[in-house]
Amino acid sequence: MKITKRTFDAVIVGAGGAGLRAALQLSESGLKTAVLTKVFPTRSHTVAAQGGVAASLGNSEEDHWHWHMYDTVKGSDWLGDQDAIEFMCRKANEVVIELEHYGMPFDRTDAGKIYQRPFGGHMSNFGEKPVRRSCAAADRTGHAMLHALYQRNVRANTQFFVEWMALDLIRDAEGEVLGVTALEMETGEIVAFQSKATIFATGGAGRIYHSSTNAFINTGDGLGMAARAGIPLEDMEFWQFHPTGVAGAGVLITEGVRGEGGILRNSSGERFMERYAPNAKDLASRDVVSRAMVTEINEGRGCGPNKDFVLLDITHLDPKVIMQRLPGIREISIQFAGTDPIKEPIPVVPTCHYQMGGIPTNYSGQVVAPRGSSMSVAVPGFYAAGECACASVHGANRLGTNSLLDLLVFGKSAGETAVEDVKKSTKAHKDLPQEAIERTLERINRLDTQRDGAGVHESRLAMQRTMQNHCGVFRFADKLKEGVSKILDVQKDVQRTVIKDKSKVFNTARIEALELENLIEVAVATMISAEARKESRGAHVRDDAPDTAERPNGRDDQNWLKHTLWFKEGNRLDYKSVKLTPLTVPTIELKKRAY
Repeated sequence: MKITKRTFDAVIVGAGGAGLRAALQLSESGLKTAVLTKVFPTRSHTVAAQGGVAASLGNSEEDHWHWHMYDTVKGSDWLGDQDAIEFMCRKANEVVIELEHYGMPFDRTDAGKIYQRPFGGHMSNFGEKPVRRSCAAADRTGHAMLHALYQRNVRANTQFFVEWMALDLIRDAEGEVLGVTALEMETGEIVAFQSKATIFATGGAGRIYHSSTNAFINTGDGLGMAARAGIPLEDMEFWQFHPTGVAGAGVLITEGVRGEGGILRNSSGERFMERYAPNAKDLASRDVVSRAMVTEINEGRGCGPNKDFVLLDITHLDPKVIMQRLPGIREISIQFAGTDPIKEPIPVVPTCHYQMGGIPTNYSGQVVAPRGSSMSVAVPGFYAAGECACASVHGANRLGTNSLLDLLVFGKSAGETAVEDVKKSTKAHKDLPQEAIERTLERINRLDTQRDGAGVHESRLAMQRTMQNHCGVFRFADKLKEGVSKILDVQKDVQRTVIKDKSKVFNTARIEALELENLIEVAVATMISAEARKESRGAHVRDDAPDTAERPNGRDDQNWLKHTLWFKEGNRLDYKSVKLTPLTVPTIELKKRAY
């Protein structure tokens, strides 16, 4: 089968916030830039981000980037790299104001400044009290951001390939990344996109879980491609369960609801978060709130006929505030919960929301992978940003609104680094290695010709139920061990997936089978990494690692203050040190994490 080749200076996979911000940097620098995306750019999953983007602008009260950095390190349960966290927090004001100048329609204060609301885990004066740091456009911040960035890219002549799915990285014998192979979803044509810089901005993989706030397109495509190309995945045991997904539907109810004054209540009407986080209450970090909610449900204080959810109450707020600041949330609640939040509380449960791990990168956006004795050598020609990347700024637990900030800061940083690398390179494009192309063709051919095996739907459901039951909010040693065995069995089924509809044009089953091959890589990496980490830290909480005086929050800093690296080949695990030294300020020292 002959494959068409298309050549660009830079190819970006993914057109969410990180991809669009990186593309803008490249296109405005005069580079010929292609963006591959499975959906129209403004339908990327960033569109679902509701509550805001973090920046210490101080528009409503005093704030400082160093306080933001402290909150992020503490929120990460000290697994975040402090150099990258400082870089992100110092850049926050710059990238948000830049976005404002691109036409982002932020809500405004009476004085005309960007409106800011409180968010979980964001505090003033090194943890003293909640602070207004989230820059919001009502409850549709991600939607507004995507449109602003997309329009700017149209102006910059970025070339978009819409409804294209990237399949595999192209690497040569020296390990340099030379582009990707991709499938046009309408026609089934496979094309090799050759580039001097390849940037992954493919988002997360929350669809490995049965209950998730993630869109159906969030299938970990970048992580699967990286793993198959020999690049490890970092800290995949850490998955954030958002406290407030609509019970029974999983649709996200933004933390901004609690930022505007929403209260979580149990079946007795008690504001139970006062018992778990006396200072921050309902605005404690997400892992703390999620575990508190599950504890209330497990101890019989849940609501509803099955006592399997709690209530998010905003009935005490002025209806005008709800209509002005939370109009989309009211629509979601009416549509998915059958509840008008002006009149009655919203039923909510913790739901898989965000992956803290991903493709290992530094704060310049370069993908770094072990080589020889070094644990952090940049992979030539390869960059990543956003949820698919692990810088690592979120560590073991991400603070709300740091995700949109991550997109902007590291999307721009990856773009800047790629521009610099491409412009200083005087070499022509390298020839593409034929074996890389053939690997893609072999995968496609196997899917198209396989006759005996499991169906896509059955294998995907088995994977999602295994992850939900064995690697959820609370984790148990025996369940994790059993989960490793089960997920490896599912992986075997995925490797012999049968596509029942063999049509090559708009074949949904074919695309889903390719996506499942990426999802299973993420699921295996998650389960194996989680079973191996014998401590509780952030979102990873084990029953055999409780909170004690010797191990605050269940952490074992002596043995486990390190990043996990999972390699596809042999399901091998390796580890690397957390960077505890910031760029310009003193190290934020380890201590017990409390709110």
